[in-house]
Amino acid sequence: MDELRVRLLVPGAVLPARAHPGDAGLDLHASEPAVIGAGERAAIGTGIAVEIPDGHAGLVLPRSGNALRHGIALVNAPGLIDSGYRGELRVLLLNTDRERIFEIEPGDRIAQLLVVPFAAVDPVEAIELSESERGAGGFGSSGG
Repeated sequence: MDELRVRLLVPGAVLPARAHPGDAGLDLHASEPAVIGAGERAAIGTGIAVEIPDGHAGLVLPRSGNALRHGIALVNAPGLIDSGYRGELRVLLLNTDRERIFEIEPGDRIAQLLVVPFAAVDPVEAIELSESERGAGGFGSSGG
């Protein structure tokens, strides 16, 4: 896969792009202004639709700079974009700062898109599962 087909839905929408050569994530940009109050969340439009190739999924991930400097997280990190979805990408942002608002202007980088292959498995009921070293060990079972 060498291309990601992107449709610009609104004037001023920005094509996703890598900040640096070799980066995995494509920056997603806001297409609309927004103010997210302290402790509030909002769905921010990107003004784009994408055509994720069959056998792949799009993962919407947070930007570490926004998290560090402003306490901005993704409500549903990662957001999942299936290959058949053709609507506008909207990013669900959460302002975890308890005192300051977060202002967004059109063109601001608000998240990243990572396109990844996946295994399309078919679930089948099993009476037993094969043994593994970990077994049923869950949270904290590795001693950390």
